[in-house]
Amino acid sequence: MKNKVILSLFIGLLTFSFFSCNPIEKREVLENSTNIDGVTLVATQSTQGGNEITLEMTTPGITGYWDYTLGKALTNKVTFIWPIPGTATFTYTGTLGKEFFSKTIDVQVDQLDHALDQDWYDLVSDNTSEGKTWVFAGAPGDGTNYWYMSAPYNWAELWWNAGGGDMPPIDVNGSMTFDLDGAANYIYLAEPGGTPEVGSYVLDVKNQILDVNGPNILGGGITPGYDIGNHDGVYQIISLTEDEMILYVSDNSWATGWTWHFKPEGTK
Repeated sequence: MKNKVILSLFIGLLTFSFFSCNPIEKREVLENSTNIDGVTLVATQSTQGGNEITLEMTTPGITGYWDYTLGKALTNKVTFIWPIPGTATFTYTGTLGKEFFSKTIDVQVDQLDHALDQDWYDLVSDNTSEGKTWVFAGAPGDGTNYWYMSAPYNWAELWWNAGGGDMPPIDVNGSMTFDLDGAANYIYLAEPGGTPEVGSYVLDVKNQILDVNGPNILGGGITPGYDIGNHDGVYQIISLTEDEMILYVSDNSWATGWTWHFKPEGTK
């Protein structure tokens, strides 16, 4: 009997010790610090109707980022030069505390009084609303390297000269026009006199990326027998000058690279 009493006391003490050693857990519950209406977005222009724009989210306790089409800023405040006249819409995405949100603000740009990065003028010309038309810098069977399979690690290392050989793209005689006439407009023609296909584009100067939306670039769609280009329309810019544009993807079909060489329409 004495041993049973001692055993019962021991078990009781052990149980008490177990529960007393486990701290009471305090759970933190996320709460919203405000609602979407309480988030204040402010846009200022350095000149009246000008294209140097500063975007700022001024509400305390909110974190997020700006998407200003030309890029993203992981901060509450960003200043940039906008290249397109007209009404522009910019988006701030962040968290209220326990949920995410997106909110937009419109800015009216009436004049391009601040110079753009030179890449913009090289792509669309100095007459930004009229734009600029690009064509392949070569022709079928001429031996030039205007559309070719390249190494996935080097745009200039030629593996197969398809365009300059006997397998040109189906739109080899087509054209691409880029302008800034109220928007970043992209116009694709598969052949002279064909039906224009209209899309848009983003020129990421900082990261040297050309992103076309809608129709793909010349030689970027599906040519019978092989699949070329980036189906998302995203291309690395190797060279962009007044006289040439060289684009590249390192992850083309068949685990190769592919390179495009364009020139302004009407030039040699």
